[in-house]
Amino acid sequence: MNQSRLGSLIEAIINVFIGFAINYTANMLIFPMFGFHITPGANFALGLIYTVISVARSYCVRRWFNARLHRLAGAVASTIEGRR
Repeated sequence: MNQSRLGSLIEAIINVFIGFAINYTANMLIFPMFGFHITPGANFALGLIYTVISVARSYCVRRWFNARLHRLAGAVASTIEGRR
């Protein structure tokens, strides 16, 4: 079953939102251990920049996978099943 473009986008956004929350918290806890002191607002802005990049990357990889690798994965699976 192929995933629609909208489905790919929704999955990418949810995945990145969860990552953003984890990253924000981790930055606030880990940065000070290395001598970097960042304000919550700066951390949020930095996170937004990386979030936009991550959503675009996730969406593109998912679409590429569905368009190209899905066929390849099916062929490989058929070959493996044929050997059994």
